[in-house]
Amino acid sequence: MSKIDWVGFDGDDTLWKSEDYYRAAEAAFEQIVGHYIDLSDKRTAQHLLAVERRNLRIFGYGAKGMMLSMIESAIELTEERISARHVQDIIAIGRATLDHPVELIEGIREAVAAIAAAHNIVLITKGDLFHQEAKIVQSGLSDLFHRIEVVSEKDTPTYTRVLRELDVVPEHFAMIGNSLRSDIAPIVGLGGWGIHMPYHVTWAHEAEHDLADNTPRLLQVEAASELPTALAKIEATVVDA
Repeated sequence: MSKIDWVGFDGDDTLWKSEDYYRAAEAAFEQIVGHYIDLSDKRTAQHLLAVERRNLRIFGYGAKGMMLSMIESAIELTEERISARHVQDIIAIGRATLDHPVELIEGIREAVAAIAAAHNIVLITKGDLFHQEAKIVQSGLSDLFHRIEVVSEKDTPTYTRVLRELDVVPEHFAMIGNSLRSDIAPIVGLGGWGIHMPYHVTWAHEAEHDLADNTPRLLQVEAASELPTALAKIEATVVDA
């Protein structure tokens, strides 16, 4: 009998590509504000990140919150000189980001299917509800999951609630994701298991975490094809515990 009762998967940059589109949006934003300020000043990108962070509790995660933060940041950076046309261009950036195609991570479909054949699996993804629901449908993976959770934040209280509703103890739960901050640290902190699959680019906010390299209950893989093997290693450890 399996010792890992449930396996969780993150969505963005674990199942499908996402951050690439946000980076492209930031580059387009900088081109717009470059009409008004010197882009060689590193504080431009830092300013947008600071605005996004202070708005998270109001706008939440996702392209809509990013777009609103871009407008606010542009107004501040240009000292209210930005034109209505350029504000419209920023809105267009947000709309394009919301409408980006869903491109699966290489090998992830096969990995999810293999794990689903032996475990209950749950998708736990955060962000704008409409956008996340659309990406889940377009991914073609939804039928593989026994449960899907779209949450506003991925922290200890959220994972505690999800595990309680799944009726699983942390020791018998493993979470797979690209973000150490959101996908791994809370679960490991609760006593569960984490499998970190880094993406080639990570939002600065998600890159901040306090996990050590030798953190117990944490494995790292470099590709989706390695996920079933990593999970098997965890189960062997649980059996020996």
